[in-house]
Amino acid sequence: MAKPARAKWIFVGIICILGAAVIGTSYRLRHDLRRNLERASLPEAIEYAEVTAPTLMLTSAAQPAAIVPSRSAAPAQLPAAVNLAIPFTPQAPHANWEDPYGELCEEASVLMAIRYIHQQKIASPDDADAAMLAIKAFEDDRFGYYQDTTAAETAAIITEYFDYHKVQIVENPAAADIRSAVAAGKPVIIPAAGRALNNPYFQTPGPLYHMLVVKGYTKTGQFITNDPGTRRGADFLYDESTLMNAMHDWRTDHNIEQGKKVMLVVG
Repeated sequence: MAKPARAKWIFVGIICILGAAVIGTSYRLRHDLRRNLERASLPEAIEYAEVTAPTLMLTSAAQPAAIVPSRSAAPAQLPAAVNLAIPFTPQAPHANWEDPYGELCEEASVLMAIRYIHQQKIASPDDADAAMLAIKAFEDDRFGYYQDTTAAETAAIITEYFDYHKVQIVENPAAADIRSAVAAGKPVIIPAAGRALNNPYFQTPGPLYHMLVVKGYTKTGQFITNDPGTRRGADFLYDESTLMNAMHDWRTDHNIEQGKKVMLVVG
């Protein structure tokens, strides 16, 4: 009688595994369908050269990698929706999520922002791979590590490695500050507590620390992002509350949800 009982439990186990796989697949398919519908309704993406910057500025005199306080813009002064044509790459362009690629969200975010500013595409996975590894080599030499760079260290990558100095570190930004920046044609890099983003495409439980690029916003108030943490990250939409709540700079004690609220404005 032992063998039939054992066979029964094996059968039950197989059914449970198959059921979990079906549920997981159905969950992803639902998100894929919703995401495709959302992307179809996004405003047309505009190139850097096409952007006409409004007179509204975050500060009266920008300095390279300056740390500035939030100066929120009045929503009525901004376009109803904006979508910058920032090129996308996942941090693992060849779908190899082993290190260092599992830790290259900062490098990918910087690369996307800089290529947009320089009006350059990301030509291929090989192009992205080589560019991100070159940034990593700079970080290893400059900081002694490449993982989990803070907003200030990420700004240093832009100013020192790319020799591009129109970078601001904005502390305690409001959602209106993000909209103001992208409306002016400026990519916004956000450091975040990755698990608080609740991205359904992240490998469970998600990254402790993450970085992404905000490239626009919709009429309904969602932020359009290029999230390098998933191959589905191009034009990924986050609710305003989700992104603002998740925004946190890196802390060396790993207590990421106590990290400062900060963003990088590039341009």
